[in-house]
Amino acid sequence: MNTLPHFPWDRLEPYKERARAHPDGIVDLSVGTPVDPVPRIVQDALAGAADSPGYPMTHGTRDLREAAAGWLSRRLGVRVDQLDVLPVIGTKEFVAWLPTYLGAARVVHPELAYPTYDVGARLAGASALASDGLLALGPERADLVWVNSPGNPTGKVLPAEHLRKVVAWARERGAIVASDECYIELGWEERPVSILHPDVCGGSHEGLLAVHSLSKRSNLAGYRAGFVTGDPALVKRLLETRKHAGMMMPAPVQAAMAAALGDDAHAEEQRERYAGRRARLRPALERAGWRIDHSTAGLYFWATNGEKSWDQVGKLAEIGILVAPGDFYGPAGDRHIRIAVTATDERVDAAVRRLQ
Repeated sequence: MNTLPHFPWDRLEPYKERARAHPDGIVDLSVGTPVDPVPRIVQDALAGAADSPGYPMTHGTRDLREAAAGWLSRRLGVRVDQLDVLPVIGTKEFVAWLPTYLGAARVVHPELAYPTYDVGARLAGASALASDGLLALGPERADLVWVNSPGNPTGKVLPAEHLRKVVAWARERGAIVASDECYIELGWEERPVSILHPDVCGGSHEGLLAVHSLSKRSNLAGYRAGFVTGDPALVKRLLETRKHAGMMMPAPVQAAMAAALGDDAHAEEQRERYAGRRARLRPALERAGWRIDHSTAGLYFWATNGEKSWDQVGKLAEIGILVAPGDFYGPAGDRHIRIAVTATDERVDAAVRRLQ
């Protein structure tokens, strides 16, 4: 196993303490954890399934799988058989262990990326390559290629044309493409498209996996609720591995997840909350000297004032605002910071006042 890096968020602790010292308290725009209530329909489903004494199914209930397939069709224009849906115990664990499940020796991920793509490669003893230019790799071999659209940390959306090229490149080399789509319903200036959409994959899901989370859409980060779907052969292979490993989502969470995927009204309400926070925070940042790059989708602003990322973190901590340094996501982020819009309305308004 490759040596794991130090957990990056631990390095932010001194800046968090500095921000907490502000007379009006900290405005935490760093991690991006949901703060709004879990929808009542989801809470009721969880409570209704609380009497679950037996072992749950690794494959999930049919209700859950059908709800996921219905959501994919209704919201993303993607059609899958319910048998090809596999629930996961939060998508971070799946991202971290997918290279191990697949026996991957070489993993490619974006240059600016969620750190767990690299961690997953290390856990598998695989080599990891950070690259946005797959076509420039030529004949080089890869076992697993990660794409992330809308991207974390940048909020960048990959157009269908680009994704088609990634799929073609991978298929020519027998590589698997895993698309992390946890922000896909949060398009603002651009509408994201799934790797499984016919416009991207040509109607075949061969060699493709799409990873979806309810943490952002439905405020279910505390429930650890997500799923993977795509190539039926790959999903079956993953299911068998997870059965052996006892990777089972609790039955009450399965019921809650089915309720969340079957209801669009709460997701639209949450979108509106985030839209309002974005609309207030962005001009305040720009007036204070930050430029916003990309950020056309997702829950973050990818911002820079031209200084080193940790200098920017320190500057904002002085006025009680905590953000994430861009170099958490790769060396290419050294001059940027990531600013989440997942604080409450009251805390976002506090940040706006301080930025003035």
